[in-house]
Amino acid sequence: MVAFGKKLRESQIQEWQGYYINYKLMKKKVNRYKQQIDVRTQNPLNVLMDFSRLLDCQIEKIVLFLLEQQGLLANKLSNLRDHHHALLQQPDGSRISELQEAYRAVGRDLLRLLFFVEMNAIGLRKILKKFDKRFGYKFTDYYVKTRANHPYSQLLQVFKHVGFGAVVGTISRNLADLQDLQRHQGNYISIYDQPDLSHPDPVIDSIRSAVDRFSNSTNYLHFLGRHAFIMEEELPTQSEDDSIDNRYHSMSLLLNLVNTFLYMVNTYIIVPTADTYSMSLGAAATVCGVVIGSMAVAQVFSSVYFSAWSNKSYLRPLVFSSIVLLVGNTLYALAYDLNSISVLLIGRLFCGLGSARAVNRRYISDCVPLKLRMKASAGFVSTSALGMACGPAIASLLQMNFKIYKVTFNEDTLPGWLMALAWLVYLMWLWISFREPPRETKENLVPQETDAAGPLVNVAVENSFTQPLLMKSEAKQQDEDGDGECDDAEEDSGEIHKPVTSIVAAYRLLTPSIKVQLFVYFMLKYAMEILLAESSVITGYYFIWTTSSVAIFLACLGLTVLPINIIVGNYISNMFEERQVLLASEIMVCIGILLSFHVFIPYSVPQYVGSALITFVSAEVLEGVNLSLLSRVMSSRLSRGTYNGGLLSTEAGTLARVIADGTITLTGYLGESKLLNMTLAPALFICISSIVATCFTYNSLY
Repeated sequence: MVAFGKKLRESQIQEWQGYYINYKLMKKKVNRYKQQIDVRTQNPLNVLMDFSRLLDCQIEKIVLFLLEQQGLLANKLSNLRDHHHALLQQPDGSRISELQEAYRAVGRDLLRLLFFVEMNAIGLRKILKKFDKRFGYKFTDYYVKTRANHPYSQLLQVFKHVGFGAVVGTISRNLADLQDLQRHQGNYISIYDQPDLSHPDPVIDSIRSAVDRFSNSTNYLHFLGRHAFIMEEELPTQSEDDSIDNRYHSMSLLLNLVNTFLYMVNTYIIVPTADTYSMSLGAAATVCGVVIGSMAVAQVFSSVYFSAWSNKSYLRPLVFSSIVLLVGNTLYALAYDLNSISVLLIGRLFCGLGSARAVNRRYISDCVPLKLRMKASAGFVSTSALGMACGPAIASLLQMNFKIYKVTFNEDTLPGWLMALAWLVYLMWLWISFREPPRETKENLVPQETDAAGPLVNVAVENSFTQPLLMKSEAKQQDEDGDGECDDAEEDSGEIHKPVTSIVAAYRLLTPSIKVQLFVYFMLKYAMEILLAESSVITGYYFIWTTSSVAIFLACLGLTVLPINIIVGNYISNMFEERQVLLASEIMVCIGILLSFHVFIPYSVPQYVGSALITFVSAEVLEGVNLSLLSRVMSSRLSRGTYNGGLLSTEAGTLARVIADGTITLTGYLGESKLLNMTLAPALFICISSIVATCFTYNSLY
């Protein structure tokens, strides 16, 4: 991987070089502050104030230039408006084409400006992270709290698309008008009357994509895709994306998504019947916690070796996963006739050892082109949610009891037999249709300036535009002052984006903000597992629900995932900051848990269903914003390799499920009457702790 500082310099537009954040100078300042504090020649408070002033000056330089360029764009559009009005009176085909090209030229200028702002925003985030890393979690909290919340905040000008919307709207509307003028010989149809004309030109789509990405604006697809937590490089390169195009195979992607779906079905299809199956083998009903959780226990280990295996192959780990799951489900089904709780648990352990979700994530990250990656990520999450809903729903249909020879088929064993058959069919399909992508060494890729918005940035930011961020005159002056020892190689040596090679190295990259977000992820998975895993026992004890009733209830919970994400992705996440949604969701999870307790009054179905719905829906919303924020604050070194951010989040979530399922079984020894409150108490404590921790790191989530 190429160092961030080098990528940032190579992405610079030459004629604007004096207006970029002086990232190299600020890195030197941070290093010098560290040295001065170590030898106690500088007061930490003075360092804080001095660096704040330096950062203020850098931001002011960026903002004033930004306002100047926006004024120039507005002036160009104002001049074009006069020509536009004249054409409406006397349409001329050749002049219409010229005017369209003039508007496109303004659009390309705007795209360059957006790219300029985005590079500076990334540089600001990186330098804030670097300062916190060197001096501990202090500065970002102070700086964001004092600058971002001020009524005259210049920091918001850099991080928000202030003023861009009006320019985009003007260009879009006028290009649509000119296109309509050509098609209908002067009959006026506004984009406000026909919204399908709102995107008449590729340059508009590129601008809108750049604005959305830069401002973290989102829609349903993007918000849903964030649940997959497929981390990307902050500055992707065109050559990397070209190599991914060569590795992409649509059928292989489909097989990865089918694997995701089947695994989630496999996880939840046994939840409605785990308690009755345990009792039929002579165990207590609450042993269902161990039965369900044993799969998660094995997944703690399988996530690591599958992640490592995917560095070398995708087909072989998927084949191995299918075989292990086939064996595991067969053992799970045979446990009934063998009358062995041990065989039952071994079968579920095998199922956990076959968890290839790490491979599914890595395939999307490494082999799906950037233009399709968000859709693939959303597909990964959608198939997971669908599998979660289908698992209990399928279980509700398996209400039958018969024997073939000495093998029993009933509501307890049929989930195992059905999943064994499904994995056998999938294994044959996988062997026939999956194509192993060619491996390429990413270190040999030559970076070129690009932007996720599309090829138009390559037109706007050409090779001839790239120059170092630090002006040559500034560099020369600093060398004269004795600061020249920090050359590019030295200053970037600590930031080479090599994947971490151990869990210890990955842990060292975890800042307080990252640790808190991983804790939040642990909390929401713990709360969801408590709710789902003990549902059959709780509803059976309080309401005498049948297996079918429990299955339908769980299926309905699973079906809320996609509608809720549509609402949050299209509306809520665009109305509020992600950190605001994060904190509000945590509070709602806490409220849902509080409402679930059985205190004094008789426990009723409306109370249980209502509190479960609040908890589950809030946790789903929380998962999306939590993983989005986590990807933003997490080091880019954790975007690739075995010990990546996806593995860390998976381990945190899986560990939460293991502890939650263990809590259910241990609490079961106190009796089913105490199960509900005793399992909710730790969930409430963890939830309150996560809210407090989020408040302490709130201003670093920017």
